[in-house]
Parts: sequence; structure tokens; C-alpha cells
Amino acid sequence: MPAVTVDDVLVLPRIPVLEPTTRFRGVRRLTTAPSGFEGEGFPVRRAFAGVPLAELDPFVHLDQMGEVDYAPGEPKGTPWHPHRGFETVTYMIDGIFEHQDSNGGGGTITNGDTQWMTAGAGILHIETPPEHLVMSGGLFHGLQLWVNLPRAKKMSPPRYQDIRGAAAALLTTPDGGALIRVIAGEVAGHVGPGVTHTPITITHVTLQPGARLDLPWRTDFNALVYVLSGRGFAGPRKDPIHMGQLAVLGAGDALRVDATSLMELFIMGGEPIREPVAHYGPFVMNTRAELIQAFEDYQAGRLGVVPATHLPHTG
Repeated sequence: MPAVTVDDVLVLPRIPVLEPTTRFRGVRRLTTAPSGFEGEGFPVRRAFAGVPLAELDPFVHLDQMGEVDYAPGEPKGTPWHPHRGFETVTYMIDGIFEHQDSNGGGGTITNGDTQWMTAGAGILHIETPPEHLVMSGGLFHGLQLWVNLPRAKKMSPPRYQDIRGAAAALLTTPDGGALIRVIAGEVAGHVGPGVTHTPITITHVTLQPGARLDLPWRTDFNALVYVLSGRGFAGPRKDPIHMGQLAVLGAGDALRVDATSLMELFIMGGEPIREPVAHYGPFVMNTRAELIQAFEDYQAGRLGVVPATHLPHTG
């Protein structure tokens, strides 16, 4: 995976060896993501399918996009679509995605980059592979995570964060068996570049075969471990887990994953918002009435108007 890496992880800061009294979080739910298609037809795994929203809070939705090796002419994106009431976090592992919005914003993200869009009060958005990638084909692999916004911030002005992969905080374990990329939040005092409305932590971890990850985790956060590739065990009871599975962890001070093969993990957690969630399509609000209003505002053009011509994309 070309997502940011280093030649020698032993030069990186190391997370501490945890105390013997550490309470490791057990697996309270283990699910397997069903496969489907999104946008113009690119394959996805619905990582949160079958998990109650209360266990995901403050997250709402997670798609693993690909991993797929497109032939020439096959790469696909999404048509123009609206969002309101939450944030989309698009993390590219392999490939290139261009994005554009109805406010005139846009950019390109590639290996290890993150495009963080706060939809807030509302925006129109499109994501597409660049024309040269459509012509050539190539590997495409990424994730899109939806982060809820609390009621008080749902109608905040839209904003973007384009986070280059090199900005992520890179850490390793005491024995050098893992590469931990901190995209947002904090791990063992090391802070990622993402600016969040809700306290959360997002990491991408590469775990070597036979290695163990003991990761300190805030006790007031939930903890979700999604396996992008490989297999191993999660939690102190060593529950088997493999590619395409999500482990929802219980209470504790830290999480544990043991790898039996090379594993790629997407680990998320945050402070639950604990507000009612009304979610339909591209809108995440608190009530059904607010959802209806969002659809009416979209139909009336109050969430933005699609530009007549494409704006130039920036890096």
C-alpha cells in the first residue's frame, strides 16, 4: 500500500509499554461488511452494516472503496450530490480522486492524503477520478467515513481540510512491529493534523505478521477496528478477525490486535454525541422534520448550485 510509510520504523517515536493493570477492550460485536456499489458503480464494502448507531456514535457510515485494479476506461466516481449535517472524511490509500463543490472549492487527493469536508448547513459535492486515470486504469483503494455533527454545529458554514499524507503523525510500537499513522486526534500524546468538531481519533495501522498492537485509547471514547486486509485476533480473548470485518470494542483503557498475517487496520473512536439521529440518504439530522427541510432546501437550490463549468483542480 503506498499510503505514507517509512523505510525504517525504528526511527519513529514509540508508544509506551502499557502497565500490567491496563484494561484491554473486549470485542462486543463482530460484523462482516457486505459488498455493494456506490456512485457511478465503483465497488464498496459497507463496513458499519448491521451495527446500531448508538455503538458507532459519533460516526454514522463507513465505506471501503475498492481495493480494485481498474482496466483502462473503467475508473468511476460519483455524480453531483448534496450533504448536510455531518462531515465526510475521504482517505486515499491507492489511486487518485478529484473533488469539487458548489462553493468553488476543490482539490486532488492521492496516496495517503485525506480530504475532510464539513458539510454543515449544506453543500453540493462531486468526486471523480482524473481523466488520465480513467484513460490508463490503475489501482484504486480508499475509505470514506461520515462523522456526525452535534445539533449546535449542524448548520455551521461548510469547510474543507486537505490533509497531505506526510502531515500525519507516524508512530510505532515498542518492538517496531507496527506503523501507526495518526490522521486525526491523539495517540499517546502524538496529535494528528485533522481538525475535528467532535473529539475523535482516526488511525491507519500496518501490523506485521506475528506482531501485537497494544494501543492506549481514551476511556470516554468508543473504539472501532476495521480490517482492510489480512487476519489476526482482536481483544484480550483473541477473537478471530479478518479482512472486511469490523470489531466494536467494549470499555477499557486500550485496544489489542494480534496479526497472524500482514494486517492493515483502520481504527476509529470518539466521544459519543448522544443526540437523536435522523439519517436518510445524504443528510444526517436530529429529527424527521429537519430531514424534510433538508430535502426541500436542496430542491430549492439553497444547498448550492452546480457550476456550469468545472473549476481547475488544485493539489
